[in-house]
Amino acid sequence: MEELLTKEPIVKPYFSTQIKIYLGTLLLLFTANTYANDSQKKLTPAPEFTHSKASEWINGKLLKLADLKGKVVLLDIWSYGCWNCYRSFPWANDLEKRLEDEDFVIIGVHASEFDSERDSNNVVAKAKQFKLHQPIMIDNDFSYWNALGNQYWPTFYLIDKQGKLRAKYLGETHKGDKQALKIEGGIQYLLNEETLAKK
Repeated sequence: MEELLTKEPIVKPYFSTQIKIYLGTLLLLFTANTYANDSQKKLTPAPEFTHSKASEWINGKLLKLADLKGKVVLLDIWSYGCWNCYRSFPWANDLEKRLEDEDFVIIGVHASEFDSERDSNNVVAKAKQFKLHQPIMIDNDFSYWNALGNQYWPTFYLIDKQGKLRAKYLGETHKGDKQALKIEGGIQYLLNEETLAKK
């Protein structure tokens, strides 16, 4: 599944976070032609969102993948009973703010870990508590979870501008950590992929 990020960027630990992001992005851009020209790899379309009632979406209208064409999408699969999910929210909120002028969006998918989390009013309250402004699909029946073949909370998926799944990342993520740098490098690559392919 990790189409883009099979090699980790080599980054010295004493570099600042900004330099780490810059170097990681440069490394990914340097290897971009390898990925762009690899005709052996078949990209999988992201599954269509499985919930089509307004009551199953919060922080905005219900969405279809076609609504997101032309945007790089970070899917955040989470549950409000998951501490690792909570600890990843500050990074995701910061990322959303930093990329607000780009063709980028975060879509949350709340898949309840416990029965007590199935009440959408509680999900709304937690979204407010953690300042989550992105659209969130409530996946109480695990239909989207299963369509992705997901297994863990949190899991992050990158979807490219054509709606193809490009990468998958597991676990808690913090600003400036190794996983954040990989995800952010992947996002930057996908934002610039069309330009890179023309070179």
